[in-house]
Amino acid sequence: MKKLITYLSLCFVTALQAQDIKLSTKDNDLKLAALPYYSYGKGLGITSADSLFQLNIRFRMQNRIGYIQNEGEDAAYDGQIRRLRLRFDGYVGNPKYLYVLQLSFAPGDVGEIHEGNNINIIRDAAVIYRPDKNWSFTFGQTKIPGNRQRVNSSGALQLTDRSLNNSKFNIDRDFGIQAYYLHEEKDRFSYNLKTAITTGEGRNWTKSPDNGVAFTGKIELFPLGSFKKNGSNFEGDLAREESPKILVSGAAHQNNHARRTQGETGSDLYEQRTMSSLFGDFMLKYNGWSGMVTYMKRMAKNPITVNPLDAAQTNYVYTGEGMDYQLSYVFPSMYEIIGRYSFQNVHKDIQALTPNTREYTLGLTKYVWEHAFKVQTEFAYDQLSFGDGSAKDNWYIRFQIEFGI
Repeated sequence: MKKLITYLSLCFVTALQAQDIKLSTKDNDLKLAALPYYSYGKGLGITSADSLFQLNIRFRMQNRIGYIQNEGEDAAYDGQIRRLRLRFDGYVGNPKYLYVLQLSFAPGDVGEIHEGNNINIIRDAAVIYRPDKNWSFTFGQTKIPGNRQRVNSSGALQLTDRSLNNSKFNIDRDFGIQAYYLHEEKDRFSYNLKTAITTGEGRNWTKSPDNGVAFTGKIELFPLGSFKKNGSNFEGDLAREESPKILVSGAAHQNNHARRTQGETGSDLYEQRTMSSLFGDFMLKYNGWSGMVTYMKRMAKNPITVNPLDAAQTNYVYTGEGMDYQLSYVFPSMYEIIGRYSFQNVHKDIQALTPNTREYTLGLTKYVWEHAFKVQTEFAYDQLSFGDGSAKDNWYIRFQIEFGI
């Protein structure tokens, strides 16, 4: 707790000492998108007559239907509103004082309601102070700076969802304070530095006071300059970069005394565990081509926890590592073909409890209005290898429409 108080104090002092540079509302929208949330345009905006208040309203939804065939099970159809989001952002009093609020309403977003758990409607609720064009200080609940695909909006994906490694190894939204130094320039070497100190318990946690804290640090390098239209924050080269653009990033995260199987997400552990995560990303875009490589790893000592009232019941930290390889091309007609290969190897401590997985995915997307209105189809084939030597083959085909402002 002393470290947290010291960190908050340093951030506050730094903010007060920062150079006083006037910011335009255009800059605000750019940097709010860099949280990042994908937006094509600015949604529906309201600005007061005295320009002391601004409110932007956006919504988006993903409607999905799929056919699933898991080995040893009956085939099934799945139709659902996968995501339904309402977002508000703007400033109050001065463009330096920003806010963002995002609510979710789809069942898959909110999650199943269990006795004693909070309903998960609130995704983001944060206040941002931007003393100048480089520094940004955030207080509240929002995404913490993990791997690239997770930090990107789910509305800015090429395929219908994130990779299987993101579903198991990512770090999620959390409550705390974040300090960013953003130094992106168009045609020269650039970089961003991002840090966060958070509770480590994830969204809307109020079950009990916390005795742990999570630390996150990330560096992003742009060797050839920044991407067009903030293109590092959405998948696919929709901007058709005229010269190659590269992003290389690395992040580290430690969650002390975590209570859940995946840190900020997952089911409850029977005992608290400290876990560490590493992330590495590479992105290349040029003339419609886009390639991404991602590495993710989670580590924890004694990951298996046992119910003290029943030794037959266990739960475990999902430890292991995985990689994603993704390649795509956007035709001038705004059709895009995407291929992704992912592998996931669980740690030896939990091999008897969960399988290693290989996933092969092929997708076709038609962008009607960039990522804000698109039609997506996807086929995925999974190979599961269990610790006892058995194996399973599963596959699904999926159709999805994304629509929003």
